[in-house]
Amino acid sequence: MKSSFTRSFSTVAAILLVALTVLGAALQILVKNFLTETTFSALEADAQIISSLAASYSVDGTLSSREFLLNLNIASQISDTDAVICDSSGRVVMCSDQPFGCKHQGLQVNRDYLYKVMHNGMDTATGLIRGLYDDSRFMVSMPITASSEAAAVGIVIVSVPVTSTNQILSRIAKIFLTASCAVVLVSVAAVTLFARRESKPLQDMAKAANAFGHGDLEARVRVEDDYSEEMAELALAFNNMASSLQKSEYQRQEFVANVSHELKTPMTTISGYIDGILDGTIPENRREHYLRIVSDEAKRLSRLVRSMLDISRLQSEGGIPDEKKIPFDLEECAGQVLLTFEKKINDKHINVDVNMPEHPVVTFANQDYITQVIYNLLDNAVKFCPEGKNLGLTIREGGNKAYVSVSNEGDTIPPEELQLVFDRFHKLDKSRSQNRDGWGLGLYIVKTIVCSHGENISVTSRDGKTEFTFTMPLVN
Repeated sequence: MKSSFTRSFSTVAAILLVALTVLGAALQILVKNFLTETTFSALEADAQIISSLAASYSVDGTLSSREFLLNLNIASQISDTDAVICDSSGRVVMCSDQPFGCKHQGLQVNRDYLYKVMHNGMDTATGLIRGLYDDSRFMVSMPITASSEAAAVGIVIVSVPVTSTNQILSRIAKIFLTASCAVVLVSVAAVTLFARRESKPLQDMAKAANAFGHGDLEARVRVEDDYSEEMAELALAFNNMASSLQKSEYQRQEFVANVSHELKTPMTTISGYIDGILDGTIPENRREHYLRIVSDEAKRLSRLVRSMLDISRLQSEGGIPDEKKIPFDLEECAGQVLLTFEKKINDKHINVDVNMPEHPVVTFANQDYITQVIYNLLDNAVKFCPEGKNLGLTIREGGNKAYVSVSNEGDTIPPEELQLVFDRFHKLDKSRSQNRDGWGLGLYIVKTIVCSHGENISVTSRDGKTEFTFTMPLVN
């Protein structure tokens, strides 16, 4: 598996190689075309001058002037070209190579080519000039005429070797290759530094993730100032995820510890009393009393397990579907639940203040779950309300929501504990294990049910009064 650095380097190297290849090929083509056009333009100008010069020295249609031969040699040396003069039959009569005789003199040019030049007025070509030169050349041919109306007395062929252009192209290619190598080396160094710097955050995240996976829940990625925006966002997302997982792990550990503690107490009680009955430690006349305690503890265990199953089911569903909801009257539901606490309320001489609208307050929800919410809230309110104090049950309407509030007088909840009352098994005094001495799962179930309906629940506790309020949708 390739590393991020290798992938980045390979990609940039491939792009750079392709770019330089294309650029080099384009440069060669452009320079070659430019040199070819420039060469042909220069040859055409030279051929035009030599043709005019030959016409001025022509006598009775012959091209054998000694002075013209000297001038032809000088003109060829100045322009660095080769020029030959052919008569009307195609025979070479003069050559710029040597002023007094040349190996080209007397050679014959192809008649078809001779007629082509005379007929077209000019011809340009690249390649071999058979019968004259053995190397490939750029060539421009023009007819020689004494006047515009006279017939051509011959042609002039001006040429230069193609090798001269190739030498220029070769030099340019060497310069380009040298520059390309320098660019490649600089680019490789720059890309190496850049890729290593960019891959460092990923390496840090990999180390942090590996440490986190091996139990170091404090592992985090340090966000540097020189990180790119994307890397900084990724590092922050990783840190947020790690914090969330750390919190979940702590909650899981606390949940396991609390569940173990909650189950251990009743199970120890049940086991102790059962063993006492079996081994005769508990006298027969007291067995019924302790069997009732065992029965109560078993029922408490059953309620605890059932509550945990309810929470698990609600969380797995991710919300309560509409087919499990019905329209019902919140006032009637709350009133029926309140009646189930009549004995406990009377035993503690609690004053109940009920404040509800005179008309039905209809909501659309799962009635069983909402009944459990109100029951749990009233159970806590009665449980923590001192004797002779006040308990309140209020339902009010606001906008398209119904607000259900359950309050009680008594000791207020410390501010640092207030937002924790909805956590699983949270208790003000964690040394206590009885449900009546803490919140246990009751308020956690309440919040889970309310949130599963897409609603909210809040709590306030000040000036000797604690109040829980949750919302439900109103049905018009």
